[in-house]
Amino acid sequence: MIPADLRPPRIQLANAPTPLQKMKRLSQQVGVEIFFKRDDFTGSELSGNKVRKLEYLLAEALTQGADTVITCGGAQSNHCRATALAAVRAGLSSLLLLRTDDPANPPVISGNILLDCLAGSEMVWITPEQYRTRDDIFERQAHRLRSQGRKPFIIPEGGSTALGAWGYVTEVEELVADLKRLDDGPVKPTTVICATGSGGTTAGLTLGARLSGAAIRVVGVNVCDDRDYFLAIVDAICRQFNQTWLPGKAAGIPDYDILDGYVGRGYALSRPEELAAIRDLVRLEGVVLDPVYTGKAYFGMMAELAKDPKTFGERIVFIHTGGLFGLFPIADQFVGLV
Repeated sequence: MIPADLRPPRIQLANAPTPLQKMKRLSQQVGVEIFFKRDDFTGSELSGNKVRKLEYLLAEALTQGADTVITCGGAQSNHCRATALAAVRAGLSSLLLLRTDDPANPPVISGNILLDCLAGSEMVWITPEQYRTRDDIFERQAHRLRSQGRKPFIIPEGGSTALGAWGYVTEVEELVADLKRLDDGPVKPTTVICATGSGGTTAGLTLGARLSGAAIRVVGVNVCDDRDYFLAIVDAICRQFNQTWLPGKAAGIPDYDILDGYVGRGYALSRPEELAAIRDLVRLEGVVLDPVYTGKAYFGMMAELAKDPKTFGERIVFIHTGGLFGLFPIADQFVGLV
């Protein structure tokens, strides 16, 4: 791994290490060992994978003397909610660019939007078309804040940058320690599966797996766009990471894969079978997934296991990236399922 003195600064936000829990009944049902890395336990309000990235991103914001962070996402964005609350902890303000079909009539205040409001975030509602040019909107909003004497720091979608990827490089260090205790020695071959929505978590896991030298293979299940789109993004983050922290080592792009075919109706849009999978897991293991990320990734994983129980090998670690708050605004979609 990279020595401590060569790593970027980090602030403490996450309750880490998070537990690695075996899903005993699920494992028996499928015929393969399945563990969940409970990153939904990173914090009650902040919960989820974004917190790990924000430990590094907000440290950089503070280093640069920022007083406001700007980021973006969908209306019920976990990343925006986590950023808003983490910013408060760091003594910063936040501005959120939130995507919705009709900015003049934004969604009702519920779920993550309620938490954004409670955190005092300034919210700028934009259309999906405008969201495609979010980099330009970032710069306009940053210019506006600077004209008011403020010091903004921009965090891209999902915190998915080479710096943000450090959050999951360090998470793999936790996971390897977990698995070594479990195996009482070297890590046995393990497939790590996660939801892929902006690419940063998948990139960090992939980089961490390579740097650890352990027998870990990473598979991301894309919840939007397609496999080629995310291969390009993850590769780009890995290259930037290598250039910044591993110069001259010819690190290359680590081995990983993107499992396509489970986007369903589209980003943040659920099918009954996906919601039924969330329900069934709650009733089997008492673990609650979210409909946008982990629910789709879990549904994809289970669909592949139904075809071939050994498709991911003898042991799976599913990264539970949080997102519980996203369930509440779609409670009506569970009518007939519960």
